[in-house]
Amino acid sequence: MTIYKAPLDDLRFALHDVLGAEAVLTPLAGGEGHTRDLLDAVLEEAARFNEQVLAPLNASGDAEGCHFDKATATVTTPKGFKEAYRTYVEGGWAGLTMPEALGGQALPEVIGVAMKEMLDSANLAWGNYPLLSQGAAHALQLHGDAWQKEVFLKPMVAGRWCGSMCLTEPQAGSDLGLLKTRAEPAGDGSYRLTGTKIFITAGEHDLTENIVHLVLARLPDAPTGSRGISLFAVPKFKVARDGSMGERNAVAAGAIEHKMGIHGSPTCVMNFDGAEGWLVGQPHKGLFGMFTMMNAARLAVGVQGVGLAERALQNSLHYARERLQGRALSGPAQPDKPADPLVVHPDVRRMLLTQRAIVEGGRALMLYAALQLDIEERASDEAARTKAGELVAFLIPIVKGVLTELAQESVKEAVQVYGGHGYITENGIEQFVRDARIITLYEGTTGIQAMDLLGRKIMQLKGAGFRHFLEEIGGFCQRHAGDAMLAEFVAPLGQAAREWQALTTALAERVQADPEELGAAAVDYLYYAGYVALAYMWARSVAAADAGTQPAAFRQAKRDTARFYFARMLPRCAVHRAAIEAGVASLPALG
Repeated sequence: MTIYKAPLDDLRFALHDVLGAEAVLTPLAGGEGHTRDLLDAVLEEAARFNEQVLAPLNASGDAEGCHFDKATATVTTPKGFKEAYRTYVEGGWAGLTMPEALGGQALPEVIGVAMKEMLDSANLAWGNYPLLSQGAAHALQLHGDAWQKEVFLKPMVAGRWCGSMCLTEPQAGSDLGLLKTRAEPAGDGSYRLTGTKIFITAGEHDLTENIVHLVLARLPDAPTGSRGISLFAVPKFKVARDGSMGERNAVAAGAIEHKMGIHGSPTCVMNFDGAEGWLVGQPHKGLFGMFTMMNAARLAVGVQGVGLAERALQNSLHYARERLQGRALSGPAQPDKPADPLVVHPDVRRMLLTQRAIVEGGRALMLYAALQLDIEERASDEAARTKAGELVAFLIPIVKGVLTELAQESVKEAVQVYGGHGYITENGIEQFVRDARIITLYEGTTGIQAMDLLGRKIMQLKGAGFRHFLEEIGGFCQRHAGDAMLAEFVAPLGQAAREWQALTTALAERVQADPEELGAAAVDYLYYAGYVALAYMWARSVAAADAGTQPAAFRQAKRDTARFYFARMLPRCAVHRAAIEAGVASLPALG
């Protein structure tokens, strides 16, 4: 059985000391009440729910898994999941960040992300149900008609209904231009959808009375490729425009996948056999709605990485302090005991510090991205909204791609700390490894995130968000240029930012000469960006700790971990730069 204690001290530190959340949020539209006291109260309630309700179900949900009844095409969730969902809804968590007009609490996205980190630490598989529902709800909020918001969206915000995202098909994975699901007009304003979708998280379950599937499909007159995709709302039970529920719709799960991890979350094959659906947004413009769902989900998946890494860190740190194994190289640290604790060994400390650097740096980065999202949605100044939106677009592939990859490293190191005991199911650590593997695949593989960052956000959009981010780093370095206490971080951060800019310029020239260079460099460029972004968060964290009132041990731990990061992790940029400079010539054709 693994332990979990919500990291409230570090969440508060990142929100308030590093990012100054209250000063950012309160001037925004509807943000007058988003004070530190309110945010902290929400964090405390979230911690209570996740520690007491969800965390105890993590191992049991993994062991039991979901049950699929082929005869009725229904999914039963693991024991305790349904009751936990009821508690979640009663606590008002389902509509935490949604507008009050829709029945939500209108709290900022940054507090929703903080809540989600705790939820994913407590029980990642359970957290998939609200994750997909929130993505679908956000798409309906932005693209749905007024009646769709009333009929579909309000029950979702209330938590009575859930949503799903039905994008992938057997022959069309990430290439949505190949999808074949058809949507035929029914003559009454509705459509009849026919086709098969695969890998649909929470496509069928027993937590809610209805599920609203957001489905990508083609109209009869659709142009070929991705330009011919439309988005439809297809409820599990038919819903009239007045909100009354009718008979079961012609959509059902055909199977659930047998998979490596997240056993408490059903991954469904969904069959649409002339199912009644309603067009969301304009015909052939479904990609707009899809990217609304996708961007929200990509940020959320990056948060999953931090959540898993946090719980793995807590357990490996506890184990390293308790487990007696060998003696310190300099002599017995605890001569009154038969052996010293694992934590005295330098390599064990290396693994633990790697985990801490990933978790705490990643936490600051994901909250920073979420705070930009709040500015984009609520700021009164158009220029501020535009800048924040460009920053969010730039940061999302980094948060999703890099933090999920580093989560793999973090949970792997946790197993390594445990040694053979980490490989044994009863200790719970191996579950983190199995659960973490999917997050690098969700919402696009790491390669897809890398192509989005380099190909779209840097090349196509001329690096707008990149420039804003570099300006922020430059401003931070300039403000602290004379601070002797920060010199060991400011100087290498400034150097890394300048090298990043030079590398980007050189790479853009090479890509113009040979487009294949884009694909050859993208993943290494993504990692490079991630390591510099985390360095910025660590430098800010040390500055905030120096200026704060936290206990001396907390402040020293921040400085020590930042030193470790700058000495042992930021230099990884050199390896990625070398790989980028090797170019496509280093990737010969495979026979």
